[in-house]
Order: sequence, then structure tokens, then C-alpha cells
Amino acid sequence: MQSRAKFFDDLSQLMTNAAGMAQGVRDEAETAFRGFWERAVANRQIVTREEFEVVREMAQAAREENEALKARIAALEAKLAD
Repeated sequence: MQSRAKFFDDLSQLMTNAAGMAQGVRDEAETAFRGFWERAVANRQIVTREEFEVVREMAQAAREENEALKARIAALEAKLAD
């Protein structure tokens, strides 16, 4: 009976160690993939979502300014035509 308890203790320890090792492998894989992705983005000049959003906001502001300037020019031209 003593050897049976020892067997289950050893099996439990083995399973605990295997779970810890699996977590370590998972963490290493995530780190490697993250590094690979960051290098791929840097090498191919792919923009991040944040960079894209900043440029999109700048373009929107430029469009709005352009529309305002068009309206102003139209008003000035109409005034000159009178």
C-alpha cells in the first residue's frame, strides 16, 4: 500500500512538472512569435493601427480645412462678382 501512495505522489509530481514545462514552452513560443512579427512589420514597413489612426485623423482634418477654404473662396469670388 505504501508503494501505491508513492506511485501516485510521483505521478502527481510528474504531472505538475509537465504542466509547468508546458507553460514555459508556451511563453517562449509567444515571445518568439511576437519578435518575429515585430521584425516582419519593421522590415516590410507595415504601419501599426495607431499610426494608421493618426494619419487618418490628419487626413480628415485636412479634408475639413479644404472644404472650409473652398467655401471661403466661393464667398470671396461671389463678393468680387457683385
